[in-house]
Amino acid sequence: MNAAIIFGLLVALMLTGMPISIALGLTVLTFVFALTTVPIEAVALKLFTGIENFEIMAIPFFILSGNFLTHGGVARRMIDFATSMIGHWPGGLGLAGVMACALFAAVSGSSPATVVAIGSIILPAMVAQGFPKRFGAGVITTSGALGILIPPSIVMVMYCVATSGSIVMGPGGERVSSASVGQMFIAGVVPGLILATMLGVTTWWRAWKNDYPRLPRATWAERLAALRKSFWGLSLIVLVLGGIYGGFFTPTEAAAVSAVYAFIIAVFVYRDMGLRDVPKVLLASANMSAMLLYIITNAVLFSFVMTSEQIPQAMVGWITDAGVGWVTFLLLVNVLLLVAGNVMEPSSIVLITAPILFPIAAKLGIDPVHFGIMIVVNMEVGMCHPPVGLNLYVASGITRMGITELTVAVWPWLLTMLVFLAIVTYIPAISLWLPRLLGM
Repeated sequence: MNAAIIFGLLVALMLTGMPISIALGLTVLTFVFALTTVPIEAVALKLFTGIENFEIMAIPFFILSGNFLTHGGVARRMIDFATSMIGHWPGGLGLAGVMACALFAAVSGSSPATVVAIGSIILPAMVAQGFPKRFGAGVITTSGALGILIPPSIVMVMYCVATSGSIVMGPGGERVSSASVGQMFIAGVVPGLILATMLGVTTWWRAWKNDYPRLPRATWAERLAALRKSFWGLSLIVLVLGGIYGGFFTPTEAAAVSAVYAFIIAVFVYRDMGLRDVPKVLLASANMSAMLLYIITNAVLFSFVMTSEQIPQAMVGWITDAGVGWVTFLLLVNVLLLVAGNVMEPSSIVLITAPILFPIAAKLGIDPVHFGIMIVVNMEVGMCHPPVGLNLYVASGITRMGITELTVAVWPWLLTMLVFLAIVTYIPAISLWLPRLLGM
């Protein structure tokens, strides 16, 4: 009954058009005042301690790094490199867009930032070369979603924050720890490469079928020149991931290093950005960080109330008593998250659902890392379909296309993403092979 009241109140507040973060906070305060004996001091304390987490500090740093890279010419050089490598294949610029999105995803951690950085450059070039605008929009909108699957990923950090500190039990009564940021980052490498390949195959097939244009084959000298120009941006991938898995710094420290490095290459190496532009980038990053941290704070409050009312434990008991197996449970989770993607953005979905679903997944023997990757892939799909798909709105601003037209444009690639979701859901080895190989 308490669960029904909490979720009913939350849905009712969201239907009024209220921002998710405020709806979460009002739900918690209303329930605490009216139906519990929890002292108000506990709520105030949670507001401050909720974001007192070292891993959360990675979020503003990755946002800042992504903004420097978006404005600093890194994306253009990555596109040039990708074009020199595969531009001569059918649909060359489209394939280069997929490859460039994968490369930029490995340094930005954000899907909307990837769509803006790559799409604003490559979409006009595709239209000028004779590609239909719908084709280019479909490629970039969906490939940009790689930004939250290929590490580093802000959504992965959100998942780790939402499940950290949870005391959950496995099927044999053993304690199950939540996934760390480092585990999630390395687990996202193989799924990210597989999805990028599948999106590339879809792009190639449609381009070959419709005889879309291709570019002249670049010489090896031109490829080496493009690699040399993009070297400083590509080095960030090695710096961040190599630093984390080489034991030189933690994921949070890696985020800080990436922000400083991105600033240096944008302002002093590539010089596509002047010092006068830095305050604008800092302000935009601060605005985005403040919004996400406010959502996190209210989501922690929401999770606190759920835990104090023992709602996750009750749901674990209900699921196990009903005889639901891990196969059926994962199917239900996918349906739930895909439906939630119609009304909420990814950060809110992860922060609300992960603390509730994680104990159930652990009880059914589902690995926390595999479960986290599955959630991230669901968030990717949600960013590419209406009415709340962030990538659609970003792409709409770039292409000047309506959301309805963009929805039609993305469906071949969106169908590919749904097929990949089914694969990654029921083949855990895709997510777990590399972490296990590295002893993580």
